[in-house]
Amino acid sequence: MSVDLVNIVYLIAASLFVLGLKGLSHPRTAVRGNMLGALGMFIAVVVTLINQQIIGFEAIVGGLILGGVIGGIWAVKVPMTGMPQFVGLCNGFGGGASVLVAGAAFVEASLQAGTNAVPVQFSIATVASGMIGSVTFWGSLIAFGKLQGLVSEKAVRFPADHFLKALMLLAGLVVGVMIVMNPGVTEYYWIMIAIASMLGILLVVPVGGADMPVVVALLNSYSGTAAAATGFVLSNNVLIIAGSLVGASGFILTQIMCNAMNRSLANVMFAGVGGDTGGGEAMAGDEIYDGKVKSTTPEEVAMLLDSVRSVVFVPGYGLAVAQAQHAVRDLSNLLESKGLKVTFAIHPVAGRMPGHMNVLLAEADISYDKLKDMDEANTGFEQTDITLVIGANDVINPLARDSADTPLTGMPILDVDKSKTVVVIKRSLSPGFAGIANPLFAADNCLMLFADGKQAIQDLTAAVKDA
Repeated sequence: MSVDLVNIVYLIAASLFVLGLKGLSHPRTAVRGNMLGALGMFIAVVVTLINQQIIGFEAIVGGLILGGVIGGIWAVKVPMTGMPQFVGLCNGFGGGASVLVAGAAFVEASLQAGTNAVPVQFSIATVASGMIGSVTFWGSLIAFGKLQGLVSEKAVRFPADHFLKALMLLAGLVVGVMIVMNPGVTEYYWIMIAIASMLGILLVVPVGGADMPVVVALLNSYSGTAAAATGFVLSNNVLIIAGSLVGASGFILTQIMCNAMNRSLANVMFAGVGGDTGGGEAMAGDEIYDGKVKSTTPEEVAMLLDSVRSVVFVPGYGLAVAQAQHAVRDLSNLLESKGLKVTFAIHPVAGRMPGHMNVLLAEADISYDKLKDMDEANTGFEQTDITLVIGANDVINPLARDSADTPLTGMPILDVDKSKTVVVIKRSLSPGFAGIANPLFAADNCLMLFADGKQAIQDLTAAVKDA
């Protein structure tokens, strides 16, 4: 293929990436945006393989079939509750690919060009790709382990952990400089990879489950940045463009998530929300709940719903675990048929990844017009008759708003406690990822419906029909 033709096809692929990102900015166009981005990557990969004559058409078709089968199986087998860890794992795959591709190109260039003939730009790009890619790969594996329950969801801290991370970063940069100065010594690259891998583990282990949505977004940004650096290694324009788009959009999303939590990125990465919190009064659930928690039944809630005009659903990770989104849709449709106004209040960090609740509700064909973001939802809670909370905890904890000495302090929350009545569907009074009690559960206007989320909603739906 001619260079001009390749560049034209790359331009088409890059345009599809941009249009895909534009589509992903709104739920209504997200599916189309995802398809456009996938089409752009398909075109870019096939053209690159043909142009570079890396493999024959038979291998390309075989790879497409194999990849399609694997992707199809994952799409069918991975449940919505497993989507956050699946996304984290994909981030890791991207980082790992950057490490291996940049490393192979670097070794090949060193052998062919000689010790001192490797261009400086090439060496710097290789260092950036290897360093960032290694951090991404191992950090994503730890994030996957936390989300999957293989690694403690708590913020694992130890003495001098910040000093050790700084030391690892400095050591990695020093070895990176040595690579640039002595590109013929390829062993330096793998030493840097080992150091960066340890840094990736140390960066994510101290992060608690409450901050996982931010970490997933940040690792997504890292994977894109590593891919862009690899594009410079390979002198591949479309890889540079695609990596830059992913890196920039991931960082913007990370910043949006941090703003939603009223925390800085440094605070997320180093404060360790969800670790050992001590025995402060704010954490003492027994003192907060003792004799004040009022449990209820689906029949009692159905009686309340029979005399109100407005209901707000607040989904949380418990809804994902119970896979209750379709049951919630059925209940909301039933309530609307009885003349109630039904909306959904979405906290930006509810669940385990950015947009987790939006994805779950969209899967159940709940209208996007009913989904209200935190700021809009908070303006209406005082006029809301009943708020139904399904599996949320930290994002509705009033201590974040009212207390000055908790891990959640300062994080904007959904002000569900201002509703006339709050019904919280939860298995128990166990704390959320932040590890602190929630005084809402003992509030005068709060009723606790202790049950599995899906079963509780189904029982409540049956009770409403019989009311």
